[in-house]
Amino acid sequence: MTSLTAASCGAKTEQRSWTRELAQYRQPNPVRSVIEIVVTVLPFVIFWAAAALSVIHGVWWGLLLTVPAAGFLVRLFILQHDCGHGTLFAHRGLNDWIGRMLGVITLTPYDYWRRTHAVHHASAGNLDRRGIGDVDTLTVDEYRALSRWQRVRYRLYRHPVVMFGLGPAWLFVCQYRLPFGLMRAGALPWISTIATNIGIILPIATMVWLVGLVPFLLVQIPITLMAATAGVWLFYVQHQFESTHWAKDDDWKFQHAALHGSSHYDLPRPLRWLTGNIGIHHVHHLAAKIPFYRLPEVLEDYPELKSISRITFLESLKCVKLVLWDESARRLVSFREERATR
Repeated sequence: MTSLTAASCGAKTEQRSWTRELAQYRQPNPVRSVIEIVVTVLPFVIFWAAAALSVIHGVWWGLLLTVPAAGFLVRLFILQHDCGHGTLFAHRGLNDWIGRMLGVITLTPYDYWRRTHAVHHASAGNLDRRGIGDVDTLTVDEYRALSRWQRVRYRLYRHPVVMFGLGPAWLFVCQYRLPFGLMRAGALPWISTIATNIGIILPIATMVWLVGLVPFLLVQIPITLMAATAGVWLFYVQHQFESTHWAKDDDWKFQHAALHGSSHYDLPRPLRWLTGNIGIHHVHHLAAKIPFYRLPEVLEDYPELKSISRITFLESLKCVKLVLWDESARRLVSFREERATR
């Protein structure tokens, strides 16, 4: 394809009203949705139980089963995510109650998370509306204006050990126990977090009674930590890639931010299934009401969307070092690149 043809296709893609075009994919299939729940919950329970029984009988290699269990826990979160967007079923109340039950398993208070996630969708890529439901990202100029101690804090926050190790554990185990960021936003965030905490205690007590405290901890802790890290990684690469899009409020446009500020994380097919097609994130941000299992249909029917903001798994590994938004270059840069241009 010549550069002129590519530019023409790009212009047509930008001019198209994707909200109207993609409305046809919004209708969920209730049978398909039920099947998706079953084929996610049952394997999670089976892998969890098999790992616990292995520990009880001294078969320690059985702890390897926590790896696929963590994968299915990530998929459970994707189901909860779709409930939050009202896309798993047509009835809002059914979505909400299934989401709340899944939130007990994923350690995520559903109603509180849904509100912060709605803010994320309404402001992703907007430099004037950062701070809720996103990864803290500074511009180069903002970073240079910090004191030495503030720079150290930001560098620690963006360090891979914190971002993908300590951070996920803190987020799902500790931070979600209270409605941080929405403490003065009414009763609902408090009810959501407290009710989820109570709901978490009941199955934990039951499982400890059934299998014992030590086997429970040996199985549940690695599953929780691996799933949390995988979830944060997915969210990270969906917006933290070199050619992502950030703009100030006056220049921010929803469709452009969705297309270019959210990635098409082109994973191998098995991982695509396990992560509920969440890698097709630019389409998800264009039309959040599309059920996750219909997102591949959009790419098949509109192949021009496949190449927009596309990154592969190997390319995504390079995103870890990208930590600052360079407003002049219109791309994310590393600390090393920032020093070179200081």
